[in-house]
Amino acid sequence: MGKDKEKYQTVDEYIMQFPAEVQDTLQELRVIIKESASEAEETISYQMPAFALNGTLVYFAAWKKHIGFYPTSSGMNAFKEEVAEYKGTKDSIHFPFTKPLPKELIRKIVEFRAAENKNKGKEKIK
Repeated sequence: MGKDKEKYQTVDEYIMQFPAEVQDTLQELRVIIKESASEAEETISYQMPAFALNGTLVYFAAWKKHIGFYPTSSGMNAFKEEVAEYKGTKDSIHFPFTKPLPKELIRKIVEFRAAENKNKGKEKIK
């Protein structure tokens, strides 16, 4: 759906390439992530929007029929039952454009990943 081999510098640049309705969904997801992990920093990684806090928290990307949400394997494993209703891969959840984003599920996953990464940071300090 996006521009092939484009080099994005910011999340805004990434989002702006899509049609308005896709931009709206990407912005909605972005806000949920920001609210759920306010200390996390936005970045571009693997040419996708990502959030980092003591390492990567989550990535997301727009595809032809869905938003791909990539909460790392620990995020997927911790919410196996909740994400089972969605298509995806072992490392991603596909949120179809035909349904509203599952805000509470996304929030729980991001909060879990933030706590996990904060603890990881504390372990390194010891």
